[in-house]
Amino acid sequence: MKTKLLLSVCLLWAIPNAIGQTGGNNAFAFLDLTYNARQMGLANDFISVMDADINIGVANPAMLNPEMHNMLSVNQALLPGGINVGMGSYGFGFKDKGTMSGFVKYVSYGTFQRTSANGTQEGTFSPVEMIAGAGYGQQLNERLSVGANFYAIFSALENYSSFGAAIDLAGTYYDKEREFALTALVKNAGFQFNTYTKSSTRAQLPVEFQMAASYKLPHAPFRFSLLGHHLNQWDITYNDPNLQPTVDALTGDTIPVPRANFGEKLARHFTYQVETIISDNIHLRLGFDYHRRRELALSQRPGAAGFSVGLGLYFNKFRLDYGFLINSRAGFNNIITFSTQLDKWRK
Repeated sequence: MKTKLLLSVCLLWAIPNAIGQTGGNNAFAFLDLTYNARQMGLANDFISVMDADINIGVANPAMLNPEMHNMLSVNQALLPGGINVGMGSYGFGFKDKGTMSGFVKYVSYGTFQRTSANGTQEGTFSPVEMIAGAGYGQQLNERLSVGANFYAIFSALENYSSFGAAIDLAGTYYDKEREFALTALVKNAGFQFNTYTKSSTRAQLPVEFQMAASYKLPHAPFRFSLLGHHLNQWDITYNDPNLQPTVDALTGDTIPVPRANFGEKLARHFTYQVETIISDNIHLRLGFDYHRRRELALSQRPGAAGFSVGLGLYFNKFRLDYGFLINSRAGFNNIITFSTQLDKWRK
């Protein structure tokens, strides 16, 4: 057991050393999309709660547990521009031998007109990208668990296609009595096997190291979670290469291009998440991602960019979740999730 735990910790800390930029330089950027309503309602990846939600087990395989046995979940989102995003997932438990998940994710970009270089219409095409994989989670003892996902990645954009594969590795400490969880996750560690064109070189995947913690207040209906994301890369701010130093018209002094300070760089790595458990049947959610707000908010009218809200309704045989994420005044995302434990329909 100690050997397994040591290997898991070593992998969690070793893999992130081979990571690049957060955007623009990686293959398969759709790996970082949000695929379920609970996560979207909490503004970013939600990986630090152990309950019966199979979607958390897909996001963090160390959270896979027997409560997810025979749990089926279907997610559907509609993003700006008519982009469709969806995921289906299923959990299966092996009694004392761990829990498995199977999942399929897809992104459909709609239908586009195909034209020649001179503008002649040559029909239509429908770009699509997919992920298909499986995960396994195992409890090492009463409080420690580990897990891994393996998945194939496929992207078809007009006549160009690419294929890859990746893994997620995770470890979790969970104190059920105090309702406290601490987890670490490496996601999207893998390879692009073939590129879109023969002349292009293989690109890195958007590998990311995350840590998160959750705590449920003992005598209040609030669960607070803190997510640290992109911890493998200190500076995730965007520096516009087109910006140039300016000259003060009064003094003639050169004004350098503004750069993020230590506090700004640190703040970019955190997402704040709150679940209000009104009852066993109604959960309210609120999230805030500072990095998203800084990157997407309109400078003159930032509004509620970076904030998200969500709702969970739990019925006897199924649950419905809804997530609403504000990117900026220019657009927002919606996801609805239907989940059910199949055994309940047999009673």
